[in-house]
This record gives sequence, C-alpha cells and structure tokens, in this order.
Amino acid sequence: MTATIELEQVVKTYGGKTAVDRLNLTIESGSVVALLGPNGAGKTTAISMMLGLRRPTSGVIRLLGKDPIIPSTRNHIGAMLQQVNLPEKLSVTEILKLFQSYYEHPLDIDPLIQLAGLEEERKSLASRLSGGQQRRLQFALAMTGNPKVLFLDEPTTGMDVTSRRLFWDRLRALSREGNRTIVLTTHHLEEADSIADRVILIQHGRKVADGSPAQLKALAGFRYIVFTAGPTVPADHISTLPGVKSVEWSGRRARVQTQDSDRLLRLLLERYQDLTDIEVTSGGLEDAFISLTTVSDPTGRDALPRSDALEHPLGSSRRGQKEEAASQ
Repeated sequence: MTATIELEQVVKTYGGKTAVDRLNLTIESGSVVALLGPNGAGKTTAISMMLGLRRPTSGVIRLLGKDPIIPSTRNHIGAMLQQVNLPEKLSVTEILKLFQSYYEHPLDIDPLIQLAGLEEERKSLASRLSGGQQRRLQFALAMTGNPKVLFLDEPTTGMDVTSRRLFWDRLRALSREGNRTIVLTTHHLEEADSIADRVILIQHGRKVADGSPAQLKALAGFRYIVFTAGPTVPADHISTLPGVKSVEWSGRRARVQTQDSDRLLRLLLERYQDLTDIEVTSGGLEDAFISLTTVSDPTGRDALPRSDALEHPLGSSRRGQKEEAASQ
C-alpha cells in the first residue's frame, strides 16, 4: 500500500511546552484513521502540521510524498477544521462557487449540496444557517476539490443528533470510494468505533496506542458483566467480590468490570440466584480510551509508557481489519 501521510520523529513546541513529542506515523492510502486523545493531547496540532498550516520544530512530514506546504500538494487535500469563519453575505451556492474557483477539477455544485444535506438552504446566506448547517457547509467546502486526503477535526461539533447521523452516513459512503484517505478527530468515540479502520491514541503529544478499534478494546483487557439484581442481592456486596474492578449501578441494573468474566460470572451465579437479564460484553472504545489514558507513569503524568507492543502490527489497517492543540 502507498503511504499517504508520513511523520518521522515530529516535535512541535510552543515556548517551553511540547505539544507533539517525537511522533511517528504512517497512514496509508484508502484508510479511515481516527486520532483520539484527551483535550490538549496534541491532535489538532498534529493535523495542522500535516496540512502545512504549522511547521514542526523538528522532524519530517510528508503528505502524498511531498512537503505539505507545496501548493500542488494542497490541491489534493480537503480540511474541515474546528474554527472556520464563513462569508456571511454569501449564499450557500455562492460560497461553493467561490471555493470551486480554487481548484483545477472541482466537484459540481449539486452533488456538494446533496452531500451536505443542504438542498433547502442552497439560497440561504451563511449567516442564516444554524450551527449544524454551517458545519455541514464546511464539510461540502472540504470536499469541493474532490480531495485524495480529507482531514476532519471534530467535524460534528455543533450538530444535533439528526445532523450528526446524516454526516456520518455521508462519510461512510465517502470512505468506500476509491483510495480516499480520511483522518479525523472526534470526542464521539462510538462514531470513531463505527467508521474508523484504525485508531491512534495520542496522550501528551505521544502515540500511546495504535490499532483497529477491536485491538484497542482488547488492549484495555476488561470485560463487563451486566445484570439486574433482585431485592435479595445486597448491592454493597458486589464490589467486594474477588476480581471485581468496579461496579456501576443504575437502579437495580449493575455493570461490573472485571478481567476474568468467566470466573466472576460463576461466582455470582453460585452466590446469588436473584440475577436476571445477564449479559457479558467486551468494553467499548470509550472504556479502552479511559483505561489507556489514565495509566500513570513514574513521573506522575497520565500516560502509558512507550511500547512497541502497542503499535499496530501492520503499521496501518484497511476496512474490515478494522492530537486538540496543547497551546495555540
């Protein structure tokens, strides 16, 4: 597979603070990659450098085999960033026509409007659009040049549930087209889980885990036993059982975290007969995210130690195998 994005020992510092710390990445053509991490982890800074909007303090970045600041390279990329000001006195169609003029082979207006779900707002001024509609227009602008590489930084910020669902449906369709590479950041981990082939977890500007969503969930090492406890089950006793990591209660519904679900389930069934609606599940991507970003290192910083064992075994992943600026 062809490498679309390459970062080699990339460092970015602001004054005395390191936003990106010796980051190595290879993202291959046609993959859908989610960059995840807590606020201030360095995700937005990393994307800004991939786009050529910021220069690394040290290290090498290649986008489509070239320096990302080269104009010919930029003609093949699209970006939907967090803070974008739209021309308030132009309509949706007029803004799209303006952006078409920036590219040699832009997409037609109608498919772009349909892609953004703005058919009824095509004549509306940008200033009249809701926050979610403005974000969808920004998505259409990012797609205007029919990019080979699409960057989406918190794309569903400001969108309601319906708009978010529409956006992700559109993005899933795009991800199946040719060899387009999509790099996104999002706080909606269930969405990253459903669309990304590969998840890269960033913490303190460093890559701490890299793999398919299933692989990252497996790294967390926890499973969950969920059940409804009858009136004879003393709720305060569950957390004292051997192998119980944590217990979450919602009324009489319990969610018990453990590393050995088989052993704990046998123990629960031996001790309590008044358990119903029992489920045993793997942790979700959110559980893996919390687990992998709250392991403290010896310096007291919340981060995993750097380990080759956390690297994706193939460097990147295709479908089916399935860093926020620390300082501005």
